[in-house]
Amino acid sequence: MSWSSGPVLRTQRLVLEPIRREDSDDLFETVVSQDSVMRWLATGRADSRSAAEAMCADHVAHWARHGYGDFAVREAATRSFLGRVGLRNRPGHGVDLGFALHPRAQGRGIAGEAGRACLDLAFGRLGLPAVLAFVLPANAASIALLRRLGARADGTVQSSGLECLRYRFEPDATVRPDAPGSPGHLGDGGGLRLVRADDRHTLTAVSDGRPVASVEWLLRDMAFDGVPRRAAGLGEVRTHSAYRDRGLDRTMVSVAVEHARTGGAETVVLLPRPELVPFYVRMGWSRLSVPVTAEQPDGGRARSLDAMFYDLNGRTHPASAVDLRGLPF
Repeated sequence: MSWSSGPVLRTQRLVLEPIRREDSDDLFETVVSQDSVMRWLATGRADSRSAAEAMCADHVAHWARHGYGDFAVREAATRSFLGRVGLRNRPGHGVDLGFALHPRAQGRGIAGEAGRACLDLAFGRLGLPAVLAFVLPANAASIALLRRLGARADGTVQSSGLECLRYRFEPDATVRPDAPGSPGHLGDGGGLRLVRADDRHTLTAVSDGRPVASVEWLLRDMAFDGVPRRAAGLGEVRTHSAYRDRGLDRTMVSVAVEHARTGGAETVVLLPRPELVPFYVRMGWSRLSVPVTAEQPDGGRARSLDAMFYDLNGRTHPASAVDLRGLPF
């Protein structure tokens, strides 16, 4: 299986496969038509088949953008569809672990088993710095599940217009990727995984113990319309020729952005080659329409640069100028 098609995760009782458009009927029957499930989600009520189709299309687009996302949860023995679980990238918050399972799957430890597989994927293979979970205060069963999985309370947040409790998972909340019972692996049989260097702002993709791709970022106080803002400058992803055009670059960028967020960045800036601009636009980046300047080694000023940015917490877009306050990255 290539990185671009997403992983299949296997546990003792379950098979987790990236949601496809063809799963919309199953998603409608098990989740979208169920008041007892939907009451805890954004809409708060059961919905239509067309809504299920739109959800599946959104899940497919998310996989294409980030290289991770929501899974269809199926019983391994019968292939019965039980619901969805997965990792959702929320630009204003971070990566969120979410569940929506049919009532027949509840009370059997299914959500915990699927959730653990997703956390193993998040920390053991993707190398994410943290995973969040948002839950309505009255949803006692989900709160208990998150605590069993190792989450800690992390305040409250507005999510989809609702006041939610926020929980946070750290990498030590799950098993090591090589621990017994690990549910599966990301990508090819070589066990491709992303590793953050402890002492540097570098993310490396490793396959069979060998680095095959890397990306770096730096944290700096830049000036947006003359006002200091903590930002990250993202470098270009460098990928071994054998691993190009397999969806690895998008996941490297997505995970690096989350590390920058954890490091305190409010905005991420990059200076892409012109031919890569459409790639970043598809990932949700925006082109800066104001002059962007950077220092030269001799202290002079460079001419305005073509740049893109990715907002992390709802800060306003610059209206007049951006100063990188340092050398280009």
